[in-house]
Amino acid sequence: MTEQHLKLTRRTLIAAATVAAVLPGAAFAQSNTYPSATVTFVCAFPAGSGADVLVRFFSEKVAQVSKQTVIVENKPGANGNIAAEYVSRAKPDGYTVYVHSGTSTAANMSLFKKPPIDVTKALRGVQFINKQPFMIAVAADSPIKDMKQLTEHLKGKGGDATYGSTATSGKVLAEVYLQLAGVAATEVAYKTGPDSLNDIVSGQLDFAALDPVFALSQQREGRLRLLAVGSPQRMKSTPDIPAIKEYGLNVDQLGWWGVFVPAKTPDDVVMKLHDLFQSVLEKPETEAFLNKFGGDVYTGTPKEVDELLAKTVEEWRGYVALAKIPQN
Repeated sequence: MTEQHLKLTRRTLIAAATVAAVLPGAAFAQSNTYPSATVTFVCAFPAGSGADVLVRFFSEKVAQVSKQTVIVENKPGANGNIAAEYVSRAKPDGYTVYVHSGTSTAANMSLFKKPPIDVTKALRGVQFINKQPFMIAVAADSPIKDMKQLTEHLKGKGGDATYGSTATSGKVLAEVYLQLAGVAATEVAYKTGPDSLNDIVSGQLDFAALDPVFALSQQREGRLRLLAVGSPQRMKSTPDIPAIKEYGLNVDQLGWWGVFVPAKTPDDVVMKLHDLFQSVLEKPETEAFLNKFGGDVYTGTPKEVDELLAKTVEEWRGYVALAKIPQN
């Protein structure tokens, strides 16, 4: 090999070494500027639903603190499985974010024979948002005033009763209540709360298990009466609504919402997104918004989100079995 060739080889090796040394730094620098482009929040329910209202609130607030555009993309269907799978397969760079009920996300692992993803492996947690129970509702002019009267009403119908549900959490809350109360009712599933409203108000449905965002808004409008929450005790945000447990039924279903990204999203990006949500959750207007819709602010570390998601997956295996819900 000539001296000239040796010089060229050395230059090539030096150049390669330089690139190898610079790339990690360059990659870090990119994540260090996160977010530097439009961020997409994925919502698992249609526009106008209770979930959509919550996701859009946080998209606006995170946009303000991050000084970046945040858009909402609705991916409804399959109880949230479509949205969860979509996010899990997105580029793990922090720009596709799943803002959804951790409870429903975990429950789908038991409600479906073949879930499209293992949520504990395909997603990683970023931050909590709130604790938020589903609620049992009847028409505002219904003669049913509390859960005891609802149970007696359902017993009187001898299995001919119906109830409305709009999400995984509502379905399971209703079925667990029915099992523990020893009564029966047939589920009528709706895509969103507004879709069920006419049937509740007209009395075609005997009761409904609804998300608190929609339920409380309709209570304020004078259309619904809220009989109970699924949490083990009354919520700070809605102290006037009793827990089902107060009627001697051991219902303990305090739902929670969280923020998730693809599993391979880098730690530093996860922490930056976590901090953005933390700054939003610390604002008084955020607490007021969540309280207005039946939720209490809930925060934690990414690790704690992952741990609670795994725990909730296991808990809901028991709930689904108790409610005798057939898998889809």
